[in-house]
Amino acid sequence: MPASITLSQVSWSAPDGRPLFSDLDLSFGAERIGLVGRNGVGKTTLLKLVSGEIKPHSGTVSVGGSLGILRQSVQVAADESIADLFGVTDALGVLQRAEAGEATADELVSADWMLPARIAAALNRTGLDAPPQTLLAALSGGQRTRAGLAALVFTEPDFLLLDEPTNNLDRDGREAVIALISSLRAGAIIVSHDRELLESVDAIVELTSLSATRYGGNWSHYRQRKALELAAAEHDLADAEKRMAEVARKAQATVERQAHRDSTGRKMAAKGGIPRIMLGGMKERSETTGGDNVRLAERRRAQALDEGKAAREKIEILQPLSVTLPPTGLAAGKMVLRVDRVTSGYRPGDPVIRDLSFDVTGPERIAVTGRNGSGKTTLLSLITGELKPWAGTVTVLTDFAMLDQKVSLLDPSASIRDNFRRINPHSDENTCRAALARFMFRADAALQAVSTLSGGQLLRAGLACVLGSAPPPLLILDEPTNHLDTDSISAVEAGLRAYDGALLVVSHDETFLESIGVERRLELAGGDLVG
Repeated sequence: MPASITLSQVSWSAPDGRPLFSDLDLSFGAERIGLVGRNGVGKTTLLKLVSGEIKPHSGTVSVGGSLGILRQSVQVAADESIADLFGVTDALGVLQRAEAGEATADELVSADWMLPARIAAALNRTGLDAPPQTLLAALSGGQRTRAGLAALVFTEPDFLLLDEPTNNLDRDGREAVIALISSLRAGAIIVSHDRELLESVDAIVELTSLSATRYGGNWSHYRQRKALELAAAEHDLADAEKRMAEVARKAQATVERQAHRDSTGRKMAAKGGIPRIMLGGMKERSETTGGDNVRLAERRRAQALDEGKAAREKIEILQPLSVTLPPTGLAAGKMVLRVDRVTSGYRPGDPVIRDLSFDVTGPERIAVTGRNGSGKTTLLSLITGELKPWAGTVTVLTDFAMLDQKVSLLDPSASIRDNFRRINPHSDENTCRAALARFMFRADAALQAVSTLSGGQLLRAGLACVLGSAPPPLLILDEPTNHLDTDSISAVEAGLRAYDGALLVVSHDETFLESIGVERRLELAGGDLVG
């Protein structure tokens, strides 16, 4: 029987009662599906329903075949190794005892002599060069992701459920994981905002607050279809607005004709000559006709309004977000940042940055790249003053803002609105609300406590608070797209393209870097500048 996953009439609501899915119908075969949608729409929840981690409130989830699951982040025990992740610790122990001449006869019969080679092959497919005894706690987040994906491939499940598999990976890791997923023979449901990865899938399933829609083909094909849908929705809205105007015009004309007839009747009655009983009948027919016309006009008006509302709701879902920013006024020749022969690190005698020098002048757009552990975040800590140089100097010659991955400039206990007013003390309430709305925090959404936000919402809120009112001349971003949905990434890209200050960004997202117009790269290799 072919492997399959089927969701039939599935409904599920969040603990606060907010419905995420209602009568959801979806089916998946042995194919690679990219699952996309705005933050908070329920992508990770859908994976949990498929895996059985949570149960639907109604409807059924049927899985034909075995599942392998890769979550966004996993807590690991201090003594847990790659071998534990693969589930082969005991089997490797047998081989070690056999090599030492200590294995029993039964162990020798059951020994899998090809096991080390198969483990190494699985790790190699994700670009991770590490022995099975390596502790997971000693690996970076990106390396743990690679190890987890390698372990899934090793077990050969019928379906992989992957939640943001390229998050926190450096360029080499991303390329290795994308190549692996492209070569999969198993089915896969992949929650991702990585547009390079989504170019390799067989189909896209988009979750919205209204439904789930399947689009055959990869990311580029999906975007083409969405553009056509948006054009159709805009046409429908234009038609609905024309109908509303026509209904209003006809209703007014009807009222004016009725008023004319009533006026004529009153004049005839005033002249006399019409029997009283006939006048009564004429008045009754006039009132009946007038009432019928009013009800008919109201029905037509209500229908036109409903059509217009539906068209606007569809456009709101389809319309790419756009962000406009106030100017910073940064002059082209102004020195913004100077890093001069800097050496620094965290442990004496073990520098992460060594003899590093570079300048930033005017509104340059610079990407800081390099493998995990090469010193990118350390460099940002030096620029912001969080870390001090052991030698050399770091001089920042203008105001700046820094958004790290935890968005630590926001107070978790305060609302988004209150954070904005704190960070932008000279902005009034209207400016605050308009700025937050541009980043999809409209009306009561702006009053949410920061502590309740998802990862994507948190970074979007941080960007809104920093960019929304008076952007600083220097903006520093650390992996800004890691937790944003694709629509939010598009909005941030649009905003950063409009930003006229200097931009220093750490990112492995090549599509993002190209979109925001990066014109210079600083590539770090173990603290040394190589590009």
